Amino acid sequence: MKQKAYVAGVGMTPFGNAMDKTLNELACASIKDALKDAGIAKEELNAAYMGNAAGAVITGQVCVPGQVALRSMGISKIPVVNVENACATSATAFQQACTMVTLGVYDVVLVCGYEKLYHEDKNKTFSVFTGSIDVTQTDAITTRLKARNEAIGQSLDMSGAGSSRSIFIDIYATWAREHMHQYGTTREQLAAVSAKNSVHGSLNPKSQFRNVITVDDVLAAREIVSPLTLPMCAPIGDGAAAVIVVSEKYANKIGKQRCIRVNASSLNSGWDAAEGELPMVSSAVAELYEQAGMGAEDISCVELHDASAISEIKYYEYLGLCESGAGGEFVASGASSLGGRVPVNTSGGLMRKGHPIGATGAAQIVELVMQLRGEAGPRQVSGARVALAENGGGYIGTDAAALVLSILSKE
Repeated sequence: MKQKAYVAGVGMTPFGNAMDKTLNELACASIKDALKDAGIAKEELNAAYMGNAAGAVITGQVCVPGQVALRSMGISKIPVVNVENACATSATAFQQACTMVTLGVYDVVLVCGYEKLYHEDKNKTFSVFTGSIDVTQTDAITTRLKARNEAIGQSLDMSGAGSSRSIFIDIYATWAREHMHQYGTTREQLAAVSAKNSVHGSLNPKSQFRNVITVDDVLAAREIVSPLTLPMCAPIGDGAAAVIVVSEKYANKIGKQRCIRVNASSLNSGWDAAEGELPMVSSAVAELYEQAGMGAEDISCVELHDASAISEIKYYEYLGLCESGAGGEFVASGASSLGGRVPVNTSGGLMRKGHPIGATGAAQIVELVMQLRGEAGPRQVSGARVALAENGGGYIGTDAAALVLSILSKE
């Protein structure tokens, strides 16, 4: 739906290995920063949408993670909604909070995404991703992926999927192979995504990885599943990000100078498209632009779900930043780099900033708010006025299980 909400404050922890911190500590740190940034006291909150996807598996905390985290910092009595929606968890929390504010239910809402994925037992971590598909259809998904590879003359060895790597890597490798087969996309263009995001991530003090790598470095790295090497894949991570969403009335009360408008935010789930029917992503993007009254040509910068290099390339095309099949050329030309036509993943993206899945969507909003305020420092996009966030998660059939798209603007 078309939104009329504002972001008044943002906060975020560094992403990375935080095995020495609890889920609550991560959440509370980001929330305190967001409240301080907004100049709002915790007593002013009307509700909270708390996004966590893996806590039940990694820490054993089930059912009431949001209430537990908030109670530890003295926030209670208000409605608390726990949100779990794969990698789109906190983006979903954000979309729901914006919707409730737009409808006039609340004036001040907290959104927090927080996650711990690092664990001594890596099988626990991998099980989070394995569980992000229909677990009753694992064999069918495997069969389909192998058939898609055979259709382009390739074979796919999935023997390590779910144990030595996430099953999603095999999905992304299949996407990459199909894109290369259909459009002539090259491994160098895939590597250019990782290299570009490493430059952006090096400028972000909250990024998990801050070293700059070149295309040659990416190509020479350990191969996970051909054609994807390690730097072409998002890492696991721990961290939290928080956003304070307010109504227009409340934004006027506190002063709109640093408030960023949410023009549109949509939550979508995939389906099995009939022949000739638009896939979920294409349909959702068209609806988002219509809701916002904008188009791809209006976008100043983008944070998108680069769980792999091919994911970023495909989403250039889905979002209308370039023509279908031209995503590889788009990144290689520098169009998506800082200083380019539409800088993408100025935060470093999932591949460099990190991907604590429950926190990722909110962290995208944090970055875009900083860009639209002009507070992004050395990674600032000059003259940024309109920004887009794309955060997807899960996989069912042949489509993403969840997708959140949001457009924000500087008034």
